[in-house]
Order: sequence, then structure tokens, then C-alpha cells
Amino acid sequence: MKKKHIASLSLLLALTILIISSSSDQATENPHFINDVSRLQSVHVQEIVEGKEEQALIDAVLMAKKQDLKVSIAGARHSQGGHAFYEDSVWLNMKGYDQVLSLDEESKTITVQSGITWEAIQEYINPYALSIKVMQSSNIFTIGGSLSSNVHGRDPKFGPIIDTVESFRLLNGDGVVQHVSREENAELFELVIGGFGLFGVILDVTLELTDNDVYMSKTESITYEDYPSYINSHIKNQEDVGLHFARLSATPGSLSEEMYTTTFYTIDEEDPVYPQGANVDELWPLVEEKNIKRDQFFLNLARSYDWGKNAVWYLQQKLYSNADDVQIITRNNAMRPPVKFLDYESTKDTDILQEYFIPVNEFPAFVEKLKDIVEDEELNLLNATVRFTPEQHEAYLNYAREDTLAIVLLFNHPLSDEGKAHMEQATIQMVEAAIEVDGTYYLTYQTFPEKGQLEQAYPAINTFFERKREYDPEERFMNYFYETYDSSN
Repeated sequence: MKKKHIASLSLLLALTILIISSSSDQATENPHFINDVSRLQSVHVQEIVEGKEEQALIDAVLMAKKQDLKVSIAGARHSQGGHAFYEDSVWLNMKGYDQVLSLDEESKTITVQSGITWEAIQEYINPYALSIKVMQSSNIFTIGGSLSSNVHGRDPKFGPIIDTVESFRLLNGDGVVQHVSREENAELFELVIGGFGLFGVILDVTLELTDNDVYMSKTESITYEDYPSYINSHIKNQEDVGLHFARLSATPGSLSEEMYTTTFYTIDEEDPVYPQGANVDELWPLVEEKNIKRDQFFLNLARSYDWGKNAVWYLQQKLYSNADDVQIITRNNAMRPPVKFLDYESTKDTDILQEYFIPVNEFPAFVEKLKDIVEDEELNLLNATVRFTPEQHEAYLNYAREDTLAIVLLFNHPLSDEGKAHMEQATIQMVEAAIEVDGTYYLTYQTFPEKGQLEQAYPAINTFFERKREYDPEERFMNYFYETYDSSN
């Protein structure tokens, strides 16, 4: 038995070395070459400005105006379509512009500089028993980037983040700071949120908060065919539902055939399952991510081998199937899922995200189309999660014009020209499948879709570009999303 055990460990070690050796430490690079997390393109910027003070940002914009340079704006750089940089631009790195300016406990609002991360906000508000209403499932992103992408979250009571924004200040191309809200500069409110930095620099933001409730989570098995009715009867408009998401199997041969939902229900001290005594105090501290190396190892297996995908899904099934294991957790901790294990750098391949917003009742039809494309194109799909996004009618580039199920897909593909071309044509097929069921796709990711598809998915896109030129006639703020799709360029 010992020999078998040693042999198994040796095999595991060999696999680990093999996988790690395929990734490379980033060589020291010219700091003026900027990329995003996808590493699909790298561009040279003329000047890098570390935005730590408001006046430095104003001076940078005025300097760009004087020298007739473009301005690009970046936060965590997790958008993957060239939204955060532009060739030979003045590049504003906003991550140092990260202070909490005020907290109003009574009105449950917070005002923060745009470079702050959700994680930092969580750390600041947790002692006040407050929580964020809407953010991505991960807390590593900046608030400015989240507004610029009009992100959504996992709380089914709220739509995109624009729901929770009271106001913000915007630095325009003339170096002027404007106050923007639903009452003041109202059109800019709907253009800038979801506008990918094309109208100016978001300086600071006032956001609505909510209570840091205690949840009990419940995981259930379901089919994707039954999921729409489950959403309509058990999730939508249910006051006791705090957070909800689902996961589809990404295993070869049984893609999407298995599905699990996880729902976090609000509980209080009167509930029999509510922890008693000292256990209550143990809930409130913010938890840190654990088992990062272990999770990276298994994700690497899934990237490289079909049996790795099957093994990962098997382990997840074992976790999901333990329905008697009730988890009691605060909202803030439920909104801090593992993310560091997703960090990945390789000279050969990359991980990219895509997201499709599908009308609730059309979800089964889209999943079937998606399954055919993934299998026919032999795409390396690593994960598929689903979130409910309720109807919302603000923002020019609105993706939730009706109740939708947002399916988030994590793909791995080669960095070679052939690999990128293959992923591009497969993406065009997936976008077309979404459009065929009156759905749309998330603009935060690659600029693979065709201009005609963009116009079908976002009917206001050309008006949006016209407004861009009206508010920014010198086209001072530039990125590759705008350059790719605006017909005037």
C-alpha cells in the first residue's frame, strides 16, 4: 500500500511540475506596455499617471488636451476588450485613488473614490453591519471600473449596479469636474454608467448600501429545462432570498446535463437554525480565501485534460450533494467567494470570460444552442455559472431590458493567431445564438462580435456613439471598444 501511495504522490508531483512548467514568470517588461487580464493585446502608452490626487488627474487631462493626446482609464483591468487602454495615450492608473470619503449609517450610503476596490469597501463597512447591494461575484474590482461596465451581482432583488448609484463626479476632457445624478446632468448618468470610460474620469461615487444580513445557504439539483420555472416561483420577488446563483456542468460528453442552484436565505435570531451564543460572534469577521494552491492545481488539470474537468465536477457534486450540511454565513462573507486561484499566466494560452443575457423563458433553448457550439468547435470550457438579473431600464447600453438569466462562461484558448481566430469565430456563433432568442451579450469582454451583431443586441449603440462625440468632441477619451465599433473612426 505504501508503494502505491508513493507512486500516486509521484504522479501528482509530476503532473504539478508539468503544468507549472507550461506557465512562465512574466519577464521584466517595459512599464509603458499595457495589457489587460486576458493578455490578448499589448499596447504602448505615452505617459502613465498614477492617480492618487484629484488635481493630478485634472492636470493629466489638461496636459493631454494641450499635447493633443488621447486619454485611457484603467482600474483592475479585468475588462477584456481593450476598454482600459489605447495606443500612445495618457494612461490613468486609478488604483491609487482609493479613499473612503464618507459613510452615512442612517441613510446607508457611502461615498468613495473610484479606484477603491469592493474588498476595501467591505473591510470598511463590515464593523457597521452594512453590506454592498450590487457588485460582481468577486470583490477585486474597482468601483470606477464596475460603474463603467454597469456590472450586476447575485442579489435577485437588484438589477445592474446603476440601480444603487446615487451620484458621482465626472472629470471631462476640458478638465472640468461635473456632478452627475438622476437630477443633475441626467443624460450623462445613463451614458457614463456602462460607458466604458468614454465620457470622462469618474472621480468619486455615492452608493446605496444594505444590511449585512445572516444567511442560510441551500443547494439543490435541477435541470436547465426546469430552471426558468424555478426562478419565477422560488427566486424572483422572494423577500427572504438574499443571493442566488447556479452552476452548469462543463464536462465533456455531459455538458450542461447537470445543474445545481445555491440560494442564500435571510434568517434571524428567531430562526431555529440561527447560531446561538458565541457562534454568532464568529460569523462577523471577514474570511480570507483558503486552499488557493489546491484550487489552482485542480483548475490547471481542467485546463489541460478532459478527465481533469470530470474530476473537478465530481468533487463539486460531492460538495453540492451534501444537502444536510447547512452553511450559516453573513452577506459580506457570502460576497467574498474564492478568486485568487483563478490567477493564470502562460506564454501559450489564456483564460477569457464571456457572458450572455438570456430572457428567462428562453434559457433552455440557448443552453442547447450553446452546447452544440461548444462541442462542435471543441472549445475548452472550464466553468459555467448562471445568475438572475431582473429587468432594468436605465443606462444607454442596457443589457437587462427584461428579466434575464446571465450565463457566465470561462474559456481557455491558445494565444496563437490560430487560437484567437478560432475563439473569435466561435464567439460570433454564440452571440448569434443569443440574438436568436432575443438575448444579448456583455460588452465588457472581447470585441469579437461583428458590428451588425452589436447593433442588434444594443439598438441604442449608434446613438450612444453620437452622444460620445457631442460630450467629447475632441474624442479625448479613447479605447479599443470605441475604435472597433464606431463607424466614424
